[in-house]
Amino acid sequence: MAGTYIHIPFCRKACHYCNFHFSTTHSLLPQMIEAICREIELRKSYLKESIRTIYFGGGTPSICSNEQLTLLFDSLKASFVVNQVAEITLEANPDDITMEKLLFWKSLGINRLSIGIQSFREEDLRWMNRAHNAYQAIDCIKMAQKAGFENMSIDLIYGTPTLTDEQWEQNVKQAIELQIPHLSCYALTVESKTALDKMIQLKKTEEPDPEKQARHFELLMQWLEDAGYEHYEISNFAIKGRRSQHNSSYWQGEKYIGLGPSAHSFDGHSRQWNVANNALYLQSIASDQLNFEMEELTPTQTLNEYIMTSLRTIEGLSFEHIRSNWGNDKLVILQNSVREYQTKGHVEEDESSIRLSKSGKLLADGIAADLFFI
Repeated sequence: MAGTYIHIPFCRKACHYCNFHFSTTHSLLPQMIEAICREIELRKSYLKESIRTIYFGGGTPSICSNEQLTLLFDSLKASFVVNQVAEITLEANPDDITMEKLLFWKSLGINRLSIGIQSFREEDLRWMNRAHNAYQAIDCIKMAQKAGFENMSIDLIYGTPTLTDEQWEQNVKQAIELQIPHLSCYALTVESKTALDKMIQLKKTEEPDPEKQARHFELLMQWLEDAGYEHYEISNFAIKGRRSQHNSSYWQGEKYIGLGPSAHSFDGHSRQWNVANNALYLQSIASDQLNFEMEELTPTQTLNEYIMTSLRTIEGLSFEHIRSNWGNDKLVILQNSVREYQTKGHVEEDESSIRLSKSGKLLADGIAADLFFI
């Protein structure tokens, strides 16, 4: 089975922290939908497997009209074999959600929503420059539940200058009370060339406090564990049976195709990514050309990617997987390299795997980097 990602590179507003590829000018949206449909045709031979997951991301896919989403669905089904029980996710912003849209999305086959809440607090939302308000954050969830969307995820951001420990707890408690089955929670990151980066440089806002962010993460892990959520990936928590199948396929190294400007693809041996420029993407597709870069992965690169992604998951790094794909010598080196972190209590090891402890999850990227092969 394989996955499909469709990137819709348009948003209503530019959030201060965001560095994803998008435009707030929507005049090219109709042309972009047609171009993505054409790219689907041009790349229908990229995947040989049937599609198990479809993910509409961005940007903000929920700004698309019913007709535009229908075009995308029709194109996907014409070029690929879509599994009858495929997980089909649409990223949506609260200000786009109406009962009419929800019912149409459901009739189209969308069976999972990923809603960009970020916070239930008005002060946080204004600071982030989000397009929705605190009322819409709660109302859209209740509306989606009323429309019959049982499989739903929301995003929350912690560690912002506007958020105290108590207010962070209120945000998490609100999500639990609303019975959200899946949460993706991220520490605020200052990305280069974003509005937030410039505001910090100009001393118009504070830099994130690493100690506060670590504390928020530790509190989050405890609160959600107490509420019965499974911490199945560093940033992701789910009640039983509600893991994100699409994102899990990334972490498990499965194949996927990315469509639209800046979208990435992986065929098991190489990665490729489309040009991150709307005009250039449209120009190339108009000529039936694909504008992308590609990288063939070496065995060492695939091993390092496995180390990085597997350590982020609840299953951890599998000894058998390492042994089968890269040899027992590599496994022995890894087991020796991880001893220091075991002594410090950051890593747990049993007869079949290595996993990060709660304290290790705070150091996930650093631990993975130390285990990389050169």
